[in-house]
Amino acid sequence: MASKDDKLKISVLASGSSGNVTYIETPKRKVLVDAGLSGKKIAGLMESIGRSLDEVDSLFVTHEHSDHIQAVGVLARRYGLDVYANEKTWQAMGPKIGKIKAEQKHLFQPGELKAFDDLDVVSYQVSHDAAQPQFYEFHHAGATFAIVTDTGYVSEEVAGVISDADAYLFECNHDIEMLRVGTYPWSLKQRILSDQGHLSNEDGAKALMSVIGNHTKQIYLGHLSRENNMKPLAHLTVANLLAEQDLGVGHDFELFDTDPAQATPLVSL
Repeated sequence: MASKDDKLKISVLASGSSGNVTYIETPKRKVLVDAGLSGKKIAGLMESIGRSLDEVDSLFVTHEHSDHIQAVGVLARRYGLDVYANEKTWQAMGPKIGKIKAEQKHLFQPGELKAFDDLDVVSYQVSHDAAQPQFYEFHHAGATFAIVTDTGYVSEEVAGVISDADAYLFECNHDIEMLRVGTYPWSLKQRILSDQGHLSNEDGAKALMSVIGNHTKQIYLGHLSRENNMKPLAHLTVANLLAEQDLGVGHDFELFDTDPAQATPLVSL
């Protein structure tokens, strides 16, 4: 059994429609997934969990939307990070992030598994209106953390890859009724509700039903819309739908909220 210091550690630094950053740590690696806030804000969030950007070695990019890549170029240049993304994402985000040294740019194609010392990372493609959106699952010392946001649905293939993880960051972007009666133009509402949009609270819960397993202990509800959702509503909706399926909310696993401006505590899996 891994000692506490040897465990996989995670913190959702920020999650929401305004910016997304997640921190993952092992004894040998410290990495970020996305950098969708300013470098200054990300540095402050790292400090809030007792860590520094100086310690981070790698950055995994999911797709080229601004709430995921705002500080990719800045962090790469300032801290010398290795940046990983698939070929189409590199092409799409290149003009947005400025120049990065060639030796810092790395390809990580969908469906690949890469080993980084004591951290194994698996990529999987999702359905979103980006060039080639993909997310990642992280493995260390028998523990697994999977991230699934920015997708209109969770395919059987993705569900198979991420099933029975110890922890999830899972999208609950919107409440369908709030979105329908809200101020967004109809074209944007259609985009969000489409198979290339975002998971609603209900869709997130249903997808979770297909992946939760005996190892699952922590679920972070992420990427909530500022305009079309509320933390208590997302939390209650997911908790009630999972409980209706006799899944052990509050017993076998816990649900946690995330925030666009406040990091979740750094925890060991």
